[in-house]
Amino acid sequence: MTVTLSGFADEISADPRAQLATLAAESITHLELRSAWSVNVADFTAAQLAEFRALTGDAGVRVSAIGSPIGKIPVSAPLGPELDRMRRVAATARELGTTIVRVFSFFIPPGEPPGQYRSEVTDRMAALAAIAAGEGLVLAHENEKEIFGDTPDRCADLITAVGFPALRATFDAANFVQCGVRPFTSAYGLLRPHLVYLQVKDAIAATGEVVPAGEGDGQVRETLVALRDSGFDGFMSLEPHLVTAGRFGGFSGPGAFTTAARALKSLLDELAIPWR
Repeated sequence: MTVTLSGFADEISADPRAQLATLAAESITHLELRSAWSVNVADFTAAQLAEFRALTGDAGVRVSAIGSPIGKIPVSAPLGPELDRMRRVAATARELGTTIVRVFSFFIPPGEPPGQYRSEVTDRMAALAAIAAGEGLVLAHENEKEIFGDTPDRCADLITAVGFPALRATFDAANFVQCGVRPFTSAYGLLRPHLVYLQVKDAIAATGEVVPAGEGDGQVRETLVALRDSGFDGFMSLEPHLVTAGRFGGFSGPGAFTTAARALKSLLDELAIPWR
């Protein structure tokens, strides 16, 4: 098992050149693209996409996944524009040479039981997955607060109900902690059969504060050991959120991103997990 490190480089800086400099300093050869120049990847112009591709190519950095905002809209919002946005993101993924697109399963109205939206969410995710399948892509569903797939059982049920190989799971320990879930104890076993990607951050259960991997209640060590023992050899993508964390993203800056990278690498070394 050798894992590949990646990260949300926009947590370093809005400037792609600064992003790439920090990644190089930490020997990280991939990035997860959420935004650059403060422009979300779903809104890139053709010129911005070409420039980003040239910059990463010159730096020898590849894109591990598109950290898209797909599905991070209310479940009641019209679906047509989101399908159009999915098609644009799919074209960007192809252009940048990745097959993985991070997605979400729609915000549920506050105070309403998520279960009553199961059929609607399943249909919406199936429509997104059909687009992905047609483009040879895999959608990695991220567990996230306030969406349908915020708990392990709903994440696993959704993927099974959709029934497309193009819809799989990514695993965010901090987001589970912030939803009152013990990530390894309660989520790992349910989601491991669907897992294609790992997003790395940790959190303290009592406050929800996001901290570097291994410093919170996210059971990161236990999860890494289980991944090692199961032969996981995919991407581990840093999403530190150490300075600011919000509903649609976070920021760390070069120093805090480096702190997060070194915390993860220290854990991997401690657990005898090779990384590149």
